[in-house]
Amino acid sequence: MLKISILESGEAVTLQLEGQLSGKWVDLLLLTSEEYLHRNAKLTLDLTKVQFADRDGITLLKRLVGRQVAILNASPLITQQIGSAAP
Repeated sequence: MLKISILESGEAVTLQLEGQLSGKWVDLLLLTSEEYLHRNAKLTLDLTKVQFADRDGITLLKRLVGRQVAILNASPLITQQIGSAAP
C-alpha cells in the first residue's frame, strides 16, 4: 500500500509518500506526479516513510529525477538504486 499526502505551496508541490512503492502503487504515483508536472509545478517527493521500492518503483523514481523532480529523505538503499544525489 502507498499513501500519498499532497502539500501545495504556490507553484511548489510536495508529495509525501508512505508505505511501499511497488505494484499498482507505482502507477498511482505516476498518475499523481504527471498531474502536477503537466501544471509545471515544482515537484518534490518526500520518501521519509517509504520502506520499500521494487524495480518498477525505482525505474519511475529515476524517470522523475530525469524530469527535475526533487527526491528528499530517501533511504541509503533507494538513493543508491536511483543513482541520484538525494539525501
